Amino acid sequence: MSTRSQDQTQDLKVLGTGRLQSPEGGPSVALLEAFPNCFPQRPYVISISFPEFTSLCPVTGQPDCGTITVEYIPDELCVESKSFKLYMFAFRNHQSFMETITNNVLEDLRTLLNPCWCRVKGLFAPRGGTRIHVFAETFKDGMPEEQNRLVREAVAAWKSEPDPHRP
Repeated sequence: MSTRSQDQTQDLKVLGTGRLQSPEGGPSVALLEAFPNCFPQRPYVISISFPEFTSLCPVTGQPDCGTITVEYIPDELCVESKSFKLYMFAFRNHQSFMETITNNVLEDLRTLLNPCWCRVKGLFAPRGGTRIHVFAETFKDGMPEEQNRLVREAVAAWKSEPDPHRP
């Protein structure tokens, strides 16, 4: 006999359908889905890593590969992981610089989730003998003072943990 959690899934369209949405205009916040955070009173970190990221250089058309890692403290919403995967797939034929990609992922997640804190790390594989790592982050504006303090403490603790990807 299985039991059911309090997770609210009725509005999710991609998970469980077995169908991939066609990213006709390339990566877009419209490809992402969110579900309600069951614990908005607690600042906790969610980390999602996509180690098979690929995109194309906007000048040469050559592939860029790497790992995109998203770390965030949710407020009211959490990103649904399958939609995130499909969103990442939308970059495969998308031409953009690594710095732009990393910042656009951050902006799309901020638009979708309005998280208390979010950091996107683009850890790109060396090409032409050069390794590029891009880090972009944002804190939510207008949080109550106590919530802001708790979120910043949680972020500081999270960042103090050893990270094998940090140069």
